[in-house]
Amino acid sequence: MMPLIEMRNIRKIYSNGVIANNGVNFSINRGEIHALVGENGAGKSTLMKILFGLEKPTAGEIFLNGKKVEFSCSSDAIANKIGMVHQNFKLIPSFTVAENVVLGNEPVKYGFVNGDEIVRITKELSNNFGLFVEPNDVVRNINVGQRQRVEILKTLYRKAEILIMDEPTAVLTPQETDDLFKAIIRLVKDGKTVIFITHKLREVKEISQRVTVMRQGKVIDTLDTKDISREQLANMMVGREVFLNISKPNMHRGQVRMKVNDLSYISASGCKVLRDINFKLYSGEILGIAGVEGNGQTELVEILTGLRKTKNGKVIVKANNILGHTPREFRQELISHIPEDRLINGVAVQRTINENLIVDRYFKKPYKKGIFIDYKVVKNIGANLIRKFNIKAPNGDLPVNSLSGGNMQKVIIAREFSSEPYILIASQPTRGVDVGATEFIREQLVDIRNKGTAILLISADLGEVMSLSDRIITLFEGQITGVFPDAAKVSEKELGLYMLGIKHQAFKDMENDL
Repeated sequence: MMPLIEMRNIRKIYSNGVIANNGVNFSINRGEIHALVGENGAGKSTLMKILFGLEKPTAGEIFLNGKKVEFSCSSDAIANKIGMVHQNFKLIPSFTVAENVVLGNEPVKYGFVNGDEIVRITKELSNNFGLFVEPNDVVRNINVGQRQRVEILKTLYRKAEILIMDEPTAVLTPQETDDLFKAIIRLVKDGKTVIFITHKLREVKEISQRVTVMRQGKVIDTLDTKDISREQLANMMVGREVFLNISKPNMHRGQVRMKVNDLSYISASGCKVLRDINFKLYSGEILGIAGVEGNGQTELVEILTGLRKTKNGKVIVKANNILGHTPREFRQELISHIPEDRLINGVAVQRTINENLIVDRYFKKPYKKGIFIDYKVVKNIGANLIRKFNIKAPNGDLPVNSLSGGNMQKVIIAREFSSEPYILIASQPTRGVDVGATEFIREQLVDIRNKGTAILLISADLGEVMSLSDRIITLFEGQITGVFPDAAKVSEKELGLYMLGIKHQAFKDMENDL
């Protein structure tokens, strides 16, 4: 059978000499769900950008239905019925669902956009493919799962027969993931073909017929998914044995290190983002917060690290209310922070690795010598941290923007863990990093938990929350909907119901466990 798409000997060499794709051969059969996996920097995103016309290959050929094609831009790919659903949604929040679906190719009547027609088109697409959304809803008011559907509808409106999905479940609950998988299967039954890029190997096994593994710019192998285990996939991706299940000894809970009382936050627009948040955080435990993104997690973390101000409530550490203190004052209480967006709050990309490693402590001994920074000490300490945290860099004098995303994250992990935190607030600690780096970061989190650090873990990866946490709180629309004192005894499905607000515990029933 002739492949629907065949990419032959694809090479992509960037101007800085980086080889992203090195002689890649990749083919897709009509009507299949084909998973594409690999570590960060393996070349899979570059390969898909080439297929979608966002990048031009240095060498190689693309064949569609046996015919050679060249895409100079994404419009060429769209004209050939290829669509891409991006991980970071490309939607206009103030527009309706229908307006976003037809954006750039609107039906007109008497010289104006035909509002009735765009609603009809959206309803028809929505019903035909089981991607149910309300056409007149404003995008800013719908949840993440619904926005994902809008992105898919956009590609279907443009007659896409081949859909490239880049990490489509990254921010979805188990229920939303199930709904998406049902929609994908329905699309394939209708004759579509899907390329599914993901880091979640369980999903590879669940949804795909074949899987291609990439490593260091090359294809390692393409296999029938049923013939390979998750562990084997992980090992192929990394090139060594990877342990997907982190060993976690029993918790030895100590004293309360942080107490949050009646914490609320109202946005500048008057929206109540956090509603009467109460919980205690103990030494030697990982307290996980599970919730669909956009339900107050970002605001909670920023308040608990001094990045956002509110006057409503208390944050008690060492018997003092530190609510409203500056970020430096929070750090003086030995509260470390792994931020959800490493590029905004995590690293100074133009500065060196060594400078980023001391940015929270350069004004203290041993980093300071008189009124100057002792760069000899900084260099030695930086070298030790680079080695200990397996940062892939020849030395600490390189700028951080020369590192991959996973290694940038390791710089943050090295800085925050080496500060010997009393409390660690870890927000999306493994977001956008590959299997090998994820394994390393999770091991480090468990290690400092075992040494007595109190850890508050916020992650959109529900599997991560469940595997690392000792206790779990669910958050919906800025309110605690449930608390689960033993994370090992609750299922993903059950947590998902609380994350979506479908189920809600009464405060009196969860008060003793918060």
